[in-house]
Amino acid sequence: MPQNPAPPKVNQERSEEQTMSIAIAIDGPSGAGKSTLAKRLAGEMGYLYVDTGAMFRAVGLYALRAGKDPADAAAVEALLPAVALTLAHVDGAQHIYLNGEDVSEAIRQEQVGMAASAVAVHPAVRSFLLEQQRAIASTNNVLMDGRDIGTVVLPNAQVKIFLTASPEARAARRAAELAAKGQPADYETVLADIRRRDDQDTHRAAAPLRQAEDAVLADTSELDFEQSFQLLRSIIREKAGV
Repeated sequence: MPQNPAPPKVNQERSEEQTMSIAIAIDGPSGAGKSTLAKRLAGEMGYLYVDTGAMFRAVGLYALRAGKDPADAAAVEALLPAVALTLAHVDGAQHIYLNGEDVSEAIRQEQVGMAASAVAVHPAVRSFLLEQQRAIASTNNVLMDGRDIGTVVLPNAQVKIFLTASPEARAARRAAELAAKGQPADYETVLADIRRRDDQDTHRAAAPLRQAEDAVLADTSELDFEQSFQLLRSIIREKAGV
């Protein structure tokens, strides 16, 4: 079992009056680029990046491996006592360990993404992960992305961004990403999966995907990665002065 390296130090160049930790919440639908943009933003700012989606994906992966239906609330809840998640940062990248196994790559499979959306509707799963996520944010300057960070996990975050793009733009990006990894995917199939996940995420009973009232909307449908990065960086600078 690999040893988890110590988390990176957060930016220590903070003014004396800035004694409270700063939280930046980025929410949005699947494929909007939250994780990729958040990683770069956190790296540039010296903040701790927390990919909450990876935590839900790990639970979904565990359910699949256990042969359970991720949509079966009782079956998934029964598995939670056996789930131990650890976040570690290696060379600036977040790795997630499921019961000691690095599953950072395994959780990125398409079927695991669907399983993540399925388990995320269960209140028991959300409660299981919520306490861990808030504990991390209470002691670090964090940039956290997910589906309900600004509305549920960190409702008092100093900066809230709702990052989105059209389903078509997200599908095109995802198909290109898979092709670059040597995993060619049919655009129409990817688009159908994205629309299905959007429907699951926005209509679930527990913490559905929605824009927080005080969140800034960032639509990157017509923007490339660098333009999207600069847009989010300017929002954070304006809202938090960092």
